Amino acid sequence: MTKINKNVLGITMAIFLGAMHAVWALAVAVNIGQKFLDFIFPMHFLSNVYSVMTFSFATALMLVVMATVCGYVMGWLFAALWNYVDKKV
Repeated sequence: MTKINKNVLGITMAIFLGAMHAVWALAVAVNIGQKFLDFIFPMHFLSNVYSVMTFSFATALMLVVMATVCGYVMGWLFAALWNYVDKKV
């Protein structure tokens, strides 16, 4: 099987998760976050018990940075595990 480059997958996941959370922070900043939740929850047969808080740039920055770091770590670990298991099989 194909060996996965841990750094490339880590960066790819970091960009993906960071961008996804940046879009969410933007939705909260332009005041459509609550509308989005009110739309999504009923489609999953759930009542929405969450309310979106007031936008804070510092909180949004922390969210995006943490999501980016976690994305890199998860991508790197996935590739490392994949390469390890693939070598054993």
